[in-house]
Amino acid sequence: MKIFKKVLVALLVILIIIQFFQPTKNIAAENGNHIYATFTTSAEVKTILTKACLDCHSNNTNYPWYANIQPVAWWLNDHVVDGKKEINFSEYGTYKLRKQFHKMEEVIEEVKAGEMPLNSYTWVHKNAQLSAEEKLVLTSWAQNILDTMKTKYPIDSLIKKK
Repeated sequence: MKIFKKVLVALLVILIIIQFFQPTKNIAAENGNHIYATFTTSAEVKTILTKACLDCHSNNTNYPWYANIQPVAWWLNDHVVDGKKEINFSEYGTYKLRKQFHKMEEVIEEVKAGEMPLNSYTWVHKNAQLSAEEKLVLTSWAQNILDTMKTKYPIDSLIKKK
């Protein structure tokens, strides 16, 4: 029984100590590189992106209260870092044309396949689950971006060469 108490006390002490090691919050001033500055985005699409995408795919995360508790904060930070590696809507205007084009193709694929938003995100954020109509709105918006790019730029500047 003494060993159990010692282990429990040690775990409690570790839990308290790790609270002092918080990751840097993903909060930054917006710049002119956001996808909204690059392509026309309706209020409806902005609402969908805000509720289901931008917490992990932008430079500004809206943190819930439990994001201040370790080790949850590290886990959330990992999701944000990984999400921004895949696509960062706050930096979209800095991407090369090929990357912009490819990322919109991926948005369509991921949303249609139900891969985004992540299940682990929608478990907690029930409002982030996309309805069939919202998926259609989002994929139509992304397709319009692809179509706009195709008319504006030569196709060989948009498609990755194999």
